Order: sequence, then C-alpha cells, then structure tokens
Amino acid sequence: MTIVVGYSPSGQGMAALKAAVRSARRTKESLVVAFYQFNDSGDGLAAPSEDDVRTALAAADAEGVDVTLRSRSLQDIGEFLLTVVDEVSATLLVIGLRRKSPIGKLNLGAAARRVVLGAPCPVLAVKDDPRGIEASRAVGT
Repeated sequence: MTIVVGYSPSGQGMAALKAAVRSARRTKESLVVAFYQFNDSGDGLAAPSEDDVRTALAAADAEGVDVTLRSRSLQDIGEFLLTVVDEVSATLLVIGLRRKSPIGKLNLGAAARRVVLGAPCPVLAVKDDPRGIEASRAVGT
C-alpha cells in the first residue's frame, strides 16, 4: 500500500509533505514523493533537485518511512500526479493548496480540480503552511 504526495518547494508543498509523512508513519505505508516544476515568483519556472527533496523529507521528519522519488515528465502537474497514483495503486493522494482571496476560493484551480475529481483514491488537500515557506526556501539554498 502506497501514499503519493505532490511536492514543490513551497508552503503548500511542505504542508503536503508533512501530512503525507504523518499518514505513512501512522498506516505503515510506503510514500512516493512526486516532485515537479513550479512557478517561482522571482525566478520563473524552476524545479527542485533530488537533493532538495531529500532535504525537505529530512525537515518533514521522514526518517524510517520507505520513500521513493518520482520526478515530473513533460505532462501537466495534474496528469503527472494521476499517472503516478495509477502506476503505484495509491491508497491516498496528498496535495497542498495555496491560500486564496475570498473570491479566489470559489475556484479550486485547474490542476487541483482535475486531481480531486480524477483520482481513483481518496485525496487529502491541505492548506499551505506559512512556516513551511521559510523551510522550503532554506531547502533551495
């Protein structure tokens, strides 16, 4: 049994990673970290390295959890996550959502909506962790 988490070095990515690690530890399931390119407001399109992801896993206290890393291909993020979920027969998918304005809350976001509606397993969506932003920035340095 496997849990899949979508990760990017951001507050929502770190919140999702922490929630997925807690779930994997509690259920004794393995964890697949699906990491992908993200839009950095200062640098444009960027992607975390495998070392960045391993550092984030250490910050999320993933020691003792069986972890596999999968990087994004050229697909869109939603399609990539759904593909990984299908390939590993995931029992849970964890994604992070960014905070939005009151009007923005009406729109879940295209990738998140696709994942929530298209996943064959339960989806845990967590809000971003403002403290995770500092931790993820430290990971990227």
